[in-house]
Amino acid sequence: MIDKQAFNLALEEIDRTLVVLAADGYRGFDCSPQSLEKIENWGQHPDGFAETLEDIRADLGDCRRCRLARGRKNIVFGAGLPAAKLVFVGEGPGFEEDQQGQPFVGAAGQLLTRIIGAIKLDRAQVYICNIIKCRPPGNRNPESDEIKSCFPFLERQLAAIQPDFIVALGAFAAQTLLETNTPISRLRKRFHEYNGIKVLPTYHPAYLLRNPDKKRDVWEDMKMLMKEYRYED
Repeated sequence: MIDKQAFNLALEEIDRTLVVLAADGYRGFDCSPQSLEKIENWGQHPDGFAETLEDIRADLGDCRRCRLARGRKNIVFGAGLPAAKLVFVGEGPGFEEDQQGQPFVGAAGQLLTRIIGAIKLDRAQVYICNIIKCRPPGNRNPESDEIKSCFPFLERQLAAIQPDFIVALGAFAAQTLLETNTPISRLRKRFHEYNGIKVLPTYHPAYLLRNPDKKRDVWEDMKMLMKEYRYED
């Protein structure tokens, strides 16, 4: 039976890729046996199993699917345990992340590391990524077409990792994952669901740096996460 969601995602990805290639002046394809084999196995593990994070990163390549590629230094794909039970999803890379090619390594990332430590885990035990993988100019919010180009890769990452929990850091991540416009203040304090995965929205660490009085709220969310996380064990 055809997985309609996966099929539609594949069609959207092909459409985006063709548009970008056409804009860059490409008008044909290499039909060598090697290229045809890659096309036949596009999005699949070569052994026929579910794709891995390495497969997805290879498919992403030197991504030029949206305008953010023009100003970035590095793609920030994600980092951590490939089979993590817990995934943290933020909005997008900032300056330090763009420089290093790693998620959450600036001041907000240092705070996130402390939050992870407070729930008795470390960064090597979780996976950390973002809705988009290139830094928007001036750290502005991503635009809808940029999200459309990038979000399918996050969907594939989450499908490959198969976590039990996602912590959505900030309104942008939570609203994108949950397909809602509800404010983060109303989304937090309870679990939601994304494709069968429990999602806990909370404030972004960068927001906490500007509003330290909200750290108590995040700690309440993390206590809720710890209770559920331990229960699942």
